[in-house]
Amino acid sequence: MPMWSNGACRDAMWGGWMPFQGIFFLLLLVLAIIGIVAVARSIFHSSARRTGERQGSSSLEILEQRYAKGELDREDYLQKKSDLGG
Repeated sequence: MPMWSNGACRDAMWGGWMPFQGIFFLLLLVLAIIGIVAVARSIFHSSARRTGERQGSSSLEILEQRYAKGELDREDYLQKKSDLGG
């Protein structure tokens, strides 16, 4: 009869690690979830920053165009530019 038929080989192979398999699996699962969340947040924040920068510069460009066309006087232009953070 082979040695592993009664579980002796399995017990010798795993030794005292058998109870820690579940904990190890949960740890790997938690680390995988944290990694996925970190990547998703990184992608979301970088795209939000690019969108915000594009809108901000677009707003300043529109303001400069309106000033150049004479639709705004200097005081209005400077006030709006300061409001936009430019």
